[in-house]
Amino acid sequence: MTSQNNVLKGVFLVALGATTYGMLATFVKMAYSEGYTTAEVTTSQFIYGILGILIINLFQRIKNKNTAVKASPKNIFNLMLAGTSLGMTSLFYYLAVKYIPVSIGIVLLMQTVWMGVLLEMILEKKLPSKQKVIAVVIVLFGTVLATNIINNDIELDWRGLVWGMLAAASFTTTMFTANRVATEISSAQRSLYMLLGGAVIVFSFAFATQVTAFNLEIFLKWGIVLSLFGTIIPPLLMTAGFPLTGIGLGSIVSALELPVSVMMAYILLNEKVIFSQWVGIVLIILAIIIMNVNFKPKR
Repeated sequence: MTSQNNVLKGVFLVALGATTYGMLATFVKMAYSEGYTTAEVTTSQFIYGILGILIINLFQRIKNKNTAVKASPKNIFNLMLAGTSLGMTSLFYYLAVKYIPVSIGIVLLMQTVWMGVLLEMILEKKLPSKQKVIAVVIVLFGTVLATNIINNDIELDWRGLVWGMLAAASFTTTMFTANRVATEISSAQRSLYMLLGGAVIVFSFAFATQVTAFNLEIFLKWGIVLSLFGTIIPPLLMTAGFPLTGIGLGSIVSALELPVSVMMAYILLNEKVIFSQWVGIVLIILAIIIMNVNFKPKR
């Protein structure tokens, strides 16, 4: 019974984390509508995110009375290097939703399903299972429906499509490295150093692209919201929930991010989402389930 309660607790934590992250792009789009730039949005998010995770690390250190394993210089370097892909994911995703609807942007981000299979095939030098191949085919078919590209009435800005695919590629890299680098130290420490690595990319982008004076009002208006929904709450809930659910069930539950993101865009941004797009979204979620369910009978 205790084991079942732990799994339910894990499902709740992962679901909450995915739901929170699913709301993020809508808030970014609302910040854009008020005239804020991508540089201002990402910089404020990362600065508040780093401060928030620093405070969490401090509380953990006091609670554990400095007994927790500390990150070595090699750990810090590897995590910061891995964190650069985290920074790129935020930048590319936010640039994507600048040019295309949020409902399309989140579908492009979900291309991590087939990109992950491809990366795994390259790294492990072996062909994917039939189950994964079927899931990839369903994702691609679902993407065609969910992005509504077969309907000639809608014209998607090619810049948004390119940034969206780049966001998916960097997110795939983030997921692979996050589960393999310095796993012996606390998740709060790992989050901090990955955020610092991401901040290097974000601040470099801001320095290179911000031609007007930096609007500091972003810190009062959107910065805290974006950091909570993007860099503080989702990673903490996910890292707490995944060990309880396991990767398979956790991945299925985290797919909630997709319908939540589309619903938020539909309600708050009045984005038009037709029936065939919902069918595509359901197919992508189905593919994620197929990839993470063990269909082999237990002996």
